[in-house]
Amino acid sequence: MKIKTHIGNDKILKIQIPDEFANEELEIVIVFQRIAEKSLQSASKTPEELGYSRRFLEEVIGSWEGEPLGLKIND
Repeated sequence: MKIKTHIGNDKILKIQIPDEFANEELEIVIVFQRIAEKSLQSASKTPEELGYSRRFLEEVIGSWEGEPLGLKIND
């Protein structure tokens, strides 16, 4: 199970375990890893902010000028 959450000033993390593990003895491993601020920002950037032009798809779709990129079957 992998979750992303915000820990408040109370330092309490609440995890609800799936029903299938009710009344079971479990070994639980918790890894604390800060989420990089940069990855949070890039996830919400527009294509233009990431360096792509607004018309990127229109410019590249159909622009291949070489041989067709299909599968060749030798008889």
